[in-house]
Amino acid sequence: MEINERIAKVLEYSGLSPSEFADEIDVQRSNISHITSGRNKPSLDFLIKLKDRFPELQWDWLIYGKGEMIQDKVDTPVVEKPKTTSLPDLFSLIADDNFGITESEDRIANEPPRESEIPLPTSTNEKIFDSQRLAVEEKISSPQHTNNQSSKIKRIVLFFDDGKFESFEP
Repeated sequence: MEINERIAKVLEYSGLSPSEFADEIDVQRSNISHITSGRNKPSLDFLIKLKDRFPELQWDWLIYGKGEMIQDKVDTPVVEKPKTTSLPDLFSLIADDNFGITESEDRIANEPPRESEIPLPTSTNEKIFDSQRLAVEEKISSPQHTNNQSSKIKRIVLFFDDGKFESFEP
């Protein structure tokens, strides 16, 4: 019997799932899969962690495959660690009504829309800066304005440096 098969027997003996077993002996979950499949051999650190958690295992059986798996009588007292519960899977979280909603999103959703003050038009004798150019009406020569048609403003949208925007409709 190869060492990967012995590790699989210890996993079966523990009664834990592979992920719970990995958490129990404090190794990465992928280590268990790689070792039991035969892809990798267990390291000395892995074997020591395994023996620390299951002191009733025989070293000769674990390393060489000789003798019995379990000692008849354990000389050292077994210190039982509290069982860790595995994390819930994502599908059980999705069933939660508040899934994906953070407190800040709740606060934002309940706030009324903000309104900013619209600056008054500047007088013609004041100098217009580039940052003020949006507030000044400019004549646009496009085909729809050449027939002296009057257009009405449908919506004004302000874009801010931080990526936010506000929309105003008359």
